[in-house]
Amino acid sequence: MKVKAFVDALGADFYTGVPDSQLKPLCNYLMHEYGIDPQHHIIAANEGNCCALAAGYHLATGKVPVVYMQNSGEGNIINPLASLLNERVYAIPTIFVIGWRGEPGIHDEPQHVYQGEVTLRLLDDMGVRHFVIDKQTTEDELKATMTEFKRLLGEGHDIAFVIRKGALSFSGDVRYANDNSLVREEIIRHITLASDDDPIVSTTGKASRELFEIRESAGQGHKRDFLTVGSMGHASSIALGIALHKPNQRIWCIDGDGAALMHMGAIAIIGSQAPQNLVHVIINNAAHETVGGMPTAAGAIDLVGIAQSCGYRSSICVSDLDELDSALRQAKSQTGPSLIEVRSSIGARDNLGRPTTTALENKRNFMRYLETL
Repeated sequence: MKVKAFVDALGADFYTGVPDSQLKPLCNYLMHEYGIDPQHHIIAANEGNCCALAAGYHLATGKVPVVYMQNSGEGNIINPLASLLNERVYAIPTIFVIGWRGEPGIHDEPQHVYQGEVTLRLLDDMGVRHFVIDKQTTEDELKATMTEFKRLLGEGHDIAFVIRKGALSFSGDVRYANDNSLVREEIIRHITLASDDDPIVSTTGKASRELFEIRESAGQGHKRDFLTVGSMGHASSIALGIALHKPNQRIWCIDGDGAALMHMGAIAIIGSQAPQNLVHVIINNAAHETVGGMPTAAGAIDLVGIAQSCGYRSSICVSDLDELDSALRQAKSQTGPSLIEVRSSIGARDNLGRPTTTALENKRNFMRYLETL
């Protein structure tokens, strides 16, 4: 189905969401039509943030908003869905558009498998009526469903469209780029050289895939690295938990800007706990690159200043390899927590692979390595 037909059927003029590769046609359509526009389209920090923005829009206009997201974001919406939007609380009608990763019977990455199994069940448990859209869904079927859903929305209920892979299409040309010159994979390579045998916790997405392949090409093995394949936004807190309980061992976190924004409160907790052995590297390309490249707010905020105000002992922003290497050397020689923001370009090589070890193998090897430190 062409995404324009889908959008027309929804009949909404305000969208807020967190990008998803399954919803790339919708995301690109919104960027093509609106860009980032406070009246029509906002990319939020996380899915709970989307629900609150949607609620504010409804309170101000009386209209029905749309929240789009990957199904992994269902966990982030449970609280506002139950205690804010629900018809027994404020009865704020919202249309959810959810990309279905890990659908049973379709091969996907390990972090999506269980989430895919419970996607529809979670909606059922939350009392959200839903309709699954696939490649065979017709516009007439969509319109008929929307007629019933409009009745529910009018009564203050929330509804959801769950989107299977390939169900939506968009032929418009939308490209994402920035002016930064550093390539993320090379940044990570320099971090591995500087960190030596120190443990690394890497964020979800392409960063962990690149770290895995860097180790493979160097013949180093993977015991030093915890690859956070899911749980976007939580890598820095995982690293904090390790650092606090391995106080004599330096711990590195390779984070992304979208992930850091998603749960930015983690920066405040790291600052307040002040682990002397934690180095937090945020690779900032101001984009949700792994799921398509749509922009984040990180291109317009001061991550260095935020870290400083939260209690990091040092924080610096770098934009070339000489500056990066100098910052990495400094982080090794000083008391943490340290933040290094690295400005990065958007993009990865076309033949980038994926980890060939399972998540459980990664965990067990990493824990065995930590035991030796």
